[in-house]
Amino acid sequence: MSQHQHTYIIGEIGQNHNGSVDIAKLIIDAAARPVKDDLFDLDLPRMDAVKLTKRDLKQELSASQMSREYNSPHSFGKTYGEHREKLELNDAQHFELYQYAKSHGLDFVETLCAVGCLSMTKYFMPDRLKVASRDLTNLPLLSALAETQIPIILSTGMGGYKEIDDALVTITRYHNNISILHCVSEYPTRPENANLLSIKALQTKYPEYNIGYSDHTVGISAPVSAVAMGAKIIEKHITLDRRMKGTDQAGSLGVEGIQRMVRDIRLIERSMGVEDVFIAESTVSAKHKLERSIATIREIQAGEVIQESDLHLLSPGDGFKWHELEKVVGKKAIKQIPADEIIYPQHLS
Repeated sequence: MSQHQHTYIIGEIGQNHNGSVDIAKLIIDAAARPVKDDLFDLDLPRMDAVKLTKRDLKQELSASQMSREYNSPHSFGKTYGEHREKLELNDAQHFELYQYAKSHGLDFVETLCAVGCLSMTKYFMPDRLKVASRDLTNLPLLSALAETQIPIILSTGMGGYKEIDDALVTITRYHNNISILHCVSEYPTRPENANLLSIKALQTKYPEYNIGYSDHTVGISAPVSAVAMGAKIIEKHITLDRRMKGTDQAGSLGVEGIQRMVRDIRLIERSMGVEDVFIAESTVSAKHKLERSIATIREIQAGEVIQESDLHLLSPGDGFKWHELEKVVGKKAIKQIPADEIIYPQHLS
């Protein structure tokens, strides 16, 4: 049996902390919870990493967009700029959460949205850097991120092959430790727009890189299916409560959703097996119990020659199979065989 693949699962906190370090820590707690399958009493690998996003508001939106009135049930400020400022954590707070995640044995991934955000590397070096779909074409940012030599994950939600190729040319001037995630930048993504077959296309086009999936659909079926298609990385928004204030909350996984997704991904990993068709050792008892064997339709007397018309198929499966009919038909019964009983070699001359 092949060794189980391991999918690198990232819980994207993003801005679901609502500007609170304490809420972020509680979400990290949820990501770090043990994962178990009760039916088979399996302790399964949990989530691998959490991710935060850092913005430099001086390099975020145009001045007019930052100062525009922001009337939304999810607004944390009168203007969009004030809203964004409320949701930002500073470098020291990111470092505090980095240390907290590490204390739970989780990797820490950062999406850095501007060159200025690299100031946090004075405090710590994230395990991976994530490039948001919006910045796939931000080549100056890609160059600055790549220069750190930290492994990079690219999200492709706003680009095609040309944009990906341009990004790869920029990053590979510094290193080749790159992963590419299929992504659809629709929040939430409608099922008919998820286009999971893009994962296969990326695997074919870029076989030298890890290919994964950054999911914005509701629920867990898409990321679990992506793993069955060979995705090596899964990224999914996570939160404490999907009813919390914030634009990403409703499309995220709550605490129990995190558990279900990670459990199902880990079970899919175990389920993949090898590319072959064979009788698994674990099916032997079921095969013996349920498969059919040649049996009598009527009582056969000792000395009778058995005819095909005397036979049908019944369980259990430890007798002759129909393809072995010649071992039974035309043979003489050496003792009486009751009706509806399996015929065994010891019954025949």
